[in-house]
Amino acid sequence: MFSTDKGALRVVSLYLPNGNPIDDEKKFPYKLSWMARLERWAEARLLLEEALVLAGDYNVIPEPIDARFPENWLGDALFQPETRQAFRRLKHLGFTEAVRAVTDAPDTYTFWDYQAGAWQKNNGIRIDHLLLSPEAANRFSSASIEKHVRAWEKPSDHVPVAIELTFAPS
Repeated sequence: MFSTDKGALRVVSLYLPNGNPIDDEKKFPYKLSWMARLERWAEARLLLEEALVLAGDYNVIPEPIDARFPENWLGDALFQPETRQAFRRLKHLGFTEAVRAVTDAPDTYTFWDYQAGAWQKNNGIRIDHLLLSPEAANRFSSASIEKHVRAWEKPSDHVPVAIELTFAPS
């Protein structure tokens, strides 16, 4: 929790389990139960009416537009209907998805596999998300995907997603 004379901000950094393979009797159910626990926790946090950002690698491709080739992800835990529904339930508690609040453009990705020249072909997916509580959304002024860092030497397969929040004087 960050606190200043201009207000407080709670930032949660999370990594949601991958869940693959989906036919594993433990991994995919674990992903879904993890998401259900996150939803319950987030619902309770929202009652506090504080600026809250849930940021991280959700391992969820929310919509077909969030993958260059959505058909390639049909058998993957990241794009299963149950996974996408759980993500929508979380958002519909009252969160604003920062990136989609500023753009609905296709080819808006945060992850490119190291295999088969995915980066060079822009064969990406959007699985890193920042969800803003209503109080954080009221302070929200911009979001960006720092795609350029993927071109650095020995980069991560993920790139940062950044937001700017404005805190008015008290």
